[in-house]
Amino acid sequence: MIQILSAVGSIAAEWFKSKRVETQAKHESKMKQIQSDAYWEIEQAKNANNSWKDEWFTIVLSIPMIGAFIPALVPYITQGFDVLSAMPEYYKGFLAAAIAASFGIKGLAQWKK
Repeated sequence: MIQILSAVGSIAAEWFKSKRVETQAKHESKMKQIQSDAYWEIEQAKNANNSWKDEWFTIVLSIPMIGAFIPALVPYITQGFDVLSAMPEYYKGFLAAAIAASFGIKGLAQWKK
């Protein structure tokens, strides 16, 4: 009987040990991901200091909004959006990714909510 209890105890101890190792590995993986994300954010912020990319996208994205208040430009703006909507999905995806990278992934994630 003692041998059976000892064997069951050993099996349980091994199971708990494997669960602890598994949990620790998941935790370390999450920590590496958080550190990687933080590093990427810092690098993006450093690169943005010397770039006109954000300002350029802001200006380009503002043109249709401003033009919507100028009646003579409305047909051109409408036609432009019709052309953009006919673009291939991969192109629209690349464009969205470029804009999201310019303004920051966190900003896009918050905007989607």
